[in-house]
Amino acid sequence: MTLFQAIVLGIVQGITEFLPVSSSGHLALTQFLLGVPEDRVFFLTVMLHIGTLFSVLVVYWSDLVNICIEFFKMCADALKGKGLGLENEYRKLAFLIIIGTIPTGIMGLLLRDIFANVYTSQRVIGIALIATGTLLWTSERSQMFQDNKRELPEMTWKNAVVVGIFQGLAITPGMSRSGATISGALFQGINKHTATRYSFLLSFPIIALATMLEVVEAMEVGTGDLTLSMLMVGIITSFLAGVFAIRALIRMIAQGRLYYFSFYTWALGSGSLILSFL
Repeated sequence: MTLFQAIVLGIVQGITEFLPVSSSGHLALTQFLLGVPEDRVFFLTVMLHIGTLFSVLVVYWSDLVNICIEFFKMCADALKGKGLGLENEYRKLAFLIIIGTIPTGIMGLLLRDIFANVYTSQRVIGIALIATGTLLWTSERSQMFQDNKRELPEMTWKNAVVVGIFQGLAITPGMSRSGATISGALFQGINKHTATRYSFLLSFPIIALATMLEVVEAMEVGTGDLTLSMLMVGIITSFLAGVFAIRALIRMIAQGRLYYFSFYTWALGSGSLILSFL
């Protein structure tokens, strides 16, 4: 692998991890176009997740710090019999993130090996990209017919479970995690700001846990010809691209332009399907 390939993969990972266009699908397609061996992409991708993890940390630093503080306070109050105090914004977020992570974790453990076998399947990626575009289109359009635009105080544990299930579906190569979770929230009448904020905050523990598990696996595979400079450049570029992608998506959703990504994922998915039959 070359330094140029590491930079390209870092940019692709950072942008597509948060834009609703599927990072797994794009990395698989980029790997194919660059001719990078699968074992090298696997190790580098694990390292790139560190960069995207820091992207969420930087953009949502204040939220994450307050969530951690209130989580421990909530646990202390619960042990004292004072209740959870979910009227507090950050305690509510901590509670919803925990609930939303549970179905994702279960689905990830049960389905991981199945989808690992089709990670580079252009046909599967194509179908999943088309499904992602359909989700984005229908979820944003559904908001036009909903009078109840619920905010964080109105979110329930059931809403979190549904979003968590949508996030679990994103283990499918070609299915966007951010697209699935934001769509899952919008379908339930949750307003765009809350849906976007919850989606990105919910991604933090999942990316962190997945990275920790994959690091062990990646070390067993080995680094091959990957150098420290390649890894560092990849991590930095994925971090910077991730920050850009998060902020860009927040603006686009606020402006009602989430469905714009539908055209892109439909086109890319269709192209991938056509190529799979050639």
